[in-house]
Amino acid sequence: MIRSLFIALIAFSISLKGQSTNITDFANTITAKELKEHLYVYASDYFGGRETGTKGQKIAVDFLRDYYISQNISPAAGSENYFQKMKLDIGGVSVDSENVAAIIEGSEFPNEYIVISAHLDHIGTHKGEINNGADDDGSGTVAMMEIAEAFEQASLQGYNPKRSIVFLHVSGEEKGLLGSRYYVENPLYPLLQTVANLNIDMIGRLDPKRKDKDPKYIYLIGSDKLSQELHDISEAANQKYTQLKLDYTFNADDDPNRFYYRSDHYNFAKNSIPVIFYFNGTHEDYHRPSDTPDKINYPLLQKRTQLIFYTLWELANREERIQLK
Repeated sequence: MIRSLFIALIAFSISLKGQSTNITDFANTITAKELKEHLYVYASDYFGGRETGTKGQKIAVDFLRDYYISQNISPAAGSENYFQKMKLDIGGVSVDSENVAAIIEGSEFPNEYIVISAHLDHIGTHKGEINNGADDDGSGTVAMMEIAEAFEQASLQGYNPKRSIVFLHVSGEEKGLLGSRYYVENPLYPLLQTVANLNIDMIGRLDPKRKDKDPKYIYLIGSDKLSQELHDISEAANQKYTQLKLDYTFNADDDPNRFYYRSDHYNFAKNSIPVIFYFNGTHEDYHRPSDTPDKINYPLLQKRTQLIFYTLWELANREERIQLK
């Protein structure tokens, strides 16, 4: 009896070790090279700054749709071939726009959803100069693309996530978080069954105002505000896999920048959905034509993207849904 128990424990340990190895293999499909290749396209002049409702934004949503098709990742239910079409009121003008939504369905809890988001738009062209938004939010967009590919590779090898993962590229963020607000008011999947939102908005650069000049950091905002479990999972994933410095400077309730209220995760948080906002801080090229892909730190973008992948993997595959405080 004791010998049988010992053998079972050894087998379980070997199984866990093998799974951990596979997780790392999938994370390692997220590379600086591919992130750079995607971003040099997505933040090119051809997209015209991706302002909501413009031709450049339409090019962006087509680019994202075609990427998910190429990866054999399904369109979200209720979308029109990956597009959640909407009319947005921008300065009193009705503008046609689209969110882009894809899904990898869960194998055990398919009706529980984790939404990972990034905004696909930027501020467009002003005075003849194109604002390409490589960091804002090209970096978050290409990070999501690589994370989606990593999960699809895992699924092809039999490692389907237990929960469903929704890849949501929202429009209208620069106009007042409009695309994410539209989503939560017209959700493609029930908000009550939405476990968490991981939102990525600017993760490719460094904050020049940081006194600590170590580049291996990421600002996390909101992780402990609605669910301590979410915060703990995030911390554990980083400690085990990526060892970045998790900086909570902007998570303070009295943060004068109010970043917690300034990106798309906030519309999920308002609906009692636990969130993490991943952010590198602002810099001198924020909302300027000089926010270009040559200024992105691609090895650091890779490491930050892998952290989000590992955190999402744990959320998607744990036995119990995380709880609200």
